[in-house]
Amino acid sequence: MHHLAIWRSIARMGTNRFTTFEQFWPFYLQEHARPLTRALHYVGTSLVFIIAAFALASGNLWWLFAMPLAGYFFAWLAHFTVEKNRPATFTYPGWSLRADFQMYFMWLTGRLGPELRKAGVAG
Repeated sequence: MHHLAIWRSIARMGTNRFTTFEQFWPFYLQEHARPLTRALHYVGTSLVFIIAAFALASGNLWWLFAMPLAGYFFAWLAHFTVEKNRPATFTYPGWSLRADFQMYFMWLTGRLGPELRKAGVAG
């Protein structure tokens, strides 16, 4: 059954229907409806910041190559196993990255709940 959900997500995204980030943002939140999906994104995004800080502090910039691996591993794990949809990264890479950071910082500051409700997602 989850394969059907993945294909529905692919079909919805394949139209490139968004022309602004403001149009994309509610869709992004809907694609992250499950709390565990968002939690895994937060783990990956937190690791990105930790790795960046470590790379800069140590002077070993090779660590910067680990940033996308850490971030995308947890995000894609969430999409394929929890949310059972296709990551928005495949169709909207720039907006997806921006939305991930926006979701992360809104979560950190306690402002994500109202955005989820506006997008029709139950917190």
